Amino acid sequence: MVDQATALRGLVEKRGTEPSVPDAPSPTRARTIAVTSGKGGVGKSCIALNLAIALAETGRRVCVLDACLGLGSIDLLCGMTGYWNLSHFLNGARNLDEIVQKGPAGIRIVPGASGLTELADVDCKTQAELIMQMQRLEQANDVLIVDTGSGIHRLVRQFAAAADQALIVTAPETTAIADAYATIKALSGAQSPAALELLVNSAESEVQGKRIGDRLLKTAATFLHADVRLAGTVRNDPAVPQSVARRYPLLLDSPESPAARDIRRLACRLVDGAGSLVSPRSYFDRLTK
Repeated sequence: MVDQATALRGLVEKRGTEPSVPDAPSPTRARTIAVTSGKGGVGKSCIALNLAIALAETGRRVCVLDACLGLGSIDLLCGMTGYWNLSHFLNGARNLDEIVQKGPAGIRIVPGASGLTELADVDCKTQAELIMQMQRLEQANDVLIVDTGSGIHRLVRQFAAAADQALIVTAPETTAIADAYATIKALSGAQSPAALELLVNSAESEVQGKRIGDRLLKTAATFLHADVRLAGTVRNDPAVPQSVARRYPLLLDSPESPAARDIRRLACRLVDGAGSLVSPRSYFDRLTK
């Protein structure tokens, strides 16, 4: 299979007669929230999707970028079966607008972002042209939710560090808490400009979630000198696996369930407590530099 960086170079030859687009910063752009986790299986993608829907319910224009490195599940959680994904944009088969899918509650979904960071490896002309299309996507939305992969390898860190806010999802299990600490260490050690937030998912109660979160953040502050905010708790709720099995988002399947109410509160906290944008530059421009 031809790798995406090679395909990008071929895109230049195909479009060589077209005028180049200068790599200028976007005058306006969406706020970017990267949803990440140190460990798989903690409900990260489910949180990302339903958080997007909760924000859309407030009247905001929201787009979800599935950056799970070939293992994306946002479209599956929505019951969608689209064929086109970001690889078709990167190899020139489709424009970005043609691969963006209409999701539930008016959100938009960009499937398959696994090769996006390879933009940094191609020539400036191609990079500028593709980033310009991505900047237009940011200008067309108020919030961009980036569902990263799990773990702390380089690509996950890049997707999270370039965002305005990085929401680290953990669960009450000891291994999940340890991996969340490792994620905080990796992002704070990399001097990420993103504001770090911690979410305790699948907690038995709000009290348990707050106790776990406070203990983890105190440890991170003591040993890592990391400034992390507790974004909240999402309670363990049988409606969540039921919605996943039905491939229908929780907030639409069981809108009054405890977890759905928690996610709506999370959306309000993230937006109400948001600081200024980390940079006027496009998220995609920051990602590839």
